Amino acid sequence: MQRSDLAAVQRLECASQKEPWNLQHFTDELENPVASVDLYWHDDQLSGFLCTWLIAGELQIQNLATLPAMRRCGVAVRLLEHVIARSKIFGLTSIWLEVRVSNTPAIALYERFGFSADGKRSAYYPDGEDALIMKHSGIMTYSGE
Repeated sequence: MQRSDLAAVQRLECASQKEPWNLQHFTDELENPVASVDLYWHDDQLSGFLCTWLIAGELQIQNLATLPAMRRCGVAVRLLEHVIARSKIFGLTSIWLEVRVSNTPAIALYERFGFSADGKRSAYYPDGEDALIMKHSGIMTYSGE
């Protein structure tokens, strides 16, 4: 992601998330030395993005969003595969994330990548919903859609 992409990223975020990040949050990600925001474009339209931090061999997934019209089309799978492959080059040892306990499609996707539940954060989201902590250690593989 570059500064010129911020408006498109913010539009996608607002279209796809229940509690969207604000523009300043994405600006801060641009300035964070451990952060990466990978974009997926389809026919000149931003269709998804994945915000991650890579710190000491641990990849932390901060935000993954797919344009609602492009869901179930492999956008999130491609973003995850790309980010994981790149992170392995830099010594990836594990991946962590939080996901809404009600977001069963995302949980199923992460499970297909080999993630498992590792705990819960009570009232983690601004609306009071709990977050499921998911972790993956070792070689990352995707078991299909």
